[in-house]
Amino acid sequence: MKFRRNTKLEHGLAQIDIAPLIDAIFLLLIFFMLTSSFTFQSGINVKLPKAVTSDIIKEENFIVTITSENVTYLNGTVITLKELKERLSEPGNQNRPLLIKADRRASVGRIVDVWDLCRELGIEKINIATNQDK
Repeated sequence: MKFRRNTKLEHGLAQIDIAPLIDAIFLLLIFFMLTSSFTFQSGINVKLPKAVTSDIIKEENFIVTITSENVTYLNGTVITLKELKERLSEPGNQNRPLLIKADRRASVGRIVDVWDLCRELGIEKINIATNQDK
């Protein structure tokens, strides 16, 4: 006795509707595009001078940034020279090295003021940040 199977497939039942899948993909794409555009990195725009004899510093430093408008920052926050003196004169801070990141158009007078302030407080390791000239 032979059994026969009904091997005919109806074409209307085998199709998958991909419209909801495409809608979900577009919603995910829009979500990631919108959330990535709202994350900004804040920073201080400084164009460092170039030097041939610069070295790489690997120690943790105080970072004093001087912009082209002679605005002074300590580790990313705006600070006056008086406040800088108070922060650097705290106990234990005289042994930490200091890195001065000055814009190439910054006033030499402001850089010298910060340098003199550090020397007055007894900070011996003072470095100036530069870009290596290749």
